[in-house]
Amino acid sequence: MSRDRGDRSPRTRRDVGRFALATAAATVLSMTASGCVVVHGEREIVPTATRAEAARALKDFTAAYNKADKAYDRSLDADRVTGALADIDGGKLEAGHKNNPGGNPSHVPLTLTNAKFTIPEKAGWPRWFLADTRANKGSADAHWLLLFTRSDPGRVWAVSYLTILAAGDVPTFKKDENGWAEPVTADDAALAVPPRGLGPAYVTYLKSGGDTFAPGPHTSQWRNARLKNASRPGLARQYIDEPLTGGGYAPVGLRTADGGALVFFATHRYERQTVAKGVNIDVTDPNIKALLTGEVKQSLTLEFVSNQAVLDPAKGQVKFLSRVEGLTGAKGD
Repeated sequence: MSRDRGDRSPRTRRDVGRFALATAAATVLSMTASGCVVVHGEREIVPTATRAEAARALKDFTAAYNKADKAYDRSLDADRVTGALADIDGGKLEAGHKNNPGGNPSHVPLTLTNAKFTIPEKAGWPRWFLADTRANKGSADAHWLLLFTRSDPGRVWAVSYLTILAAGDVPTFKKDENGWAEPVTADDAALAVPPRGLGPAYVTYLKSGGDTFAPGPHTSQWRNARLKNASRPGLARQYIDEPLTGGGYAPVGLRTADGGALVFFATHRYERQTVAKGVNIDVTDPNIKALLTGEVKQSLTLEFVSNQAVLDPAKGQVKFLSRVEGLTGAKGD
């Protein structure tokens, strides 16, 4: 079952479970519902949002997120999440609803404070900006970074990427004299890997290795763990990774002061566990059970969507800052 999730483009999914748009060439000035003047066109270089608009988008997202989390009802924040976060958030809410139809018994409202907005200037659509906030959950000094996006003027702002970083990992962005940031294009050749190529490069790295990405928990260590767990007595694991690049999954980047960029990109993966005859797969995780279709006889296929935040330098290896992953489906055979 699929739903329209804000800016999310329709995408055909697998049997396991679940920005460039053409715009008018003319520049048009119109009043939004909030009374802000917005330029609708593809030629005028303007801030993607006003600071007041960004603050309102953050407030609206938080309210919708809390309603959905409290009720375990993914329809309540459907227009405020898109892309990878929509999948990750949706899988969590769907499993939560099946396990607790009456709502989330452990709900604690999310509070996002001390927001700092990095708003780029660009022409046309899609548009985006970054909110750097503190939260009442997790580590007290952690920074919650939310990437808001709109594909056209008829949409509301929705969060496509969410990552949590230590204070020392938040980069310094390049800004002009008015405080506006600089976006990077999907095919920016001034970066070690153009943003459009990060998803495919990561998929290739996980399969074959290489030196595109710096060693770390989401690269060398994770790849080594996969190789180690691929074959065990009576059990085999297979991994299939895919880049996600369209619509709300499009990679988004902001230029950093050192000439590189902070880039967000998304991937999708399957993990298939197959056992020998006479060996059982014991499914104990309640979230897997909630999303499970089919009967687990000899194999179990798990499906995940993840969003990555990396530092893409002008030269050298791409450095991972964070990877947020969520279970989105499970199938037994």
